[in-house]
Amino acid sequence: MKKNTIKTLEKENQQLLESLKLAKADFENYKKRQEKQEKESIEYASAELTKNLLPILDSFEQAMKHTKELEQFKEGIQLIEKQIVQTLEKEGLQKIEINGKFNPYIHEALLIEKSKEEQDTILEELQKGYRFKNKIIRHTKVKISRGGK
Repeated sequence: MKKNTIKTLEKENQQLLESLKLAKADFENYKKRQEKQEKESIEYASAELTKNLLPILDSFEQAMKHTKELEQFKEGIQLIEKQIVQTLEKEGLQKIEINGKFNPYIHEALLIEKSKEEQDTILEELQKGYRFKNKIIRHTKVKISRGGK
């Protein structure tokens, strides 16, 4: 009777091992599919942004046709800037507004100048800063006051 029990247990053990191997293979295949889908998703997101930027490229081409007519060229460049801003805002870009006081989490002080203004007051925005969906992707570069003249 013991031989029969041992053979039964060996058979069950073999079945469990086979099930485990199949589950492991299924999981590995799942991981590969997920990685592929994630990669494709990123690629298609870039394709969508590129497609949204094509009208801006068209506007640049039109503006370049009017390089001899300065006023029309200037208007064309302003239109292009507006299109770029609108397209990037639609994707999730937000300009960081300066509120007068230096904040090291959103600003980068490039210059410090003596001034009548209170210390750490922003005197000038040197380069705009941006958030992308609430994550800062570029700090606003500013000139700040050292205080009391």
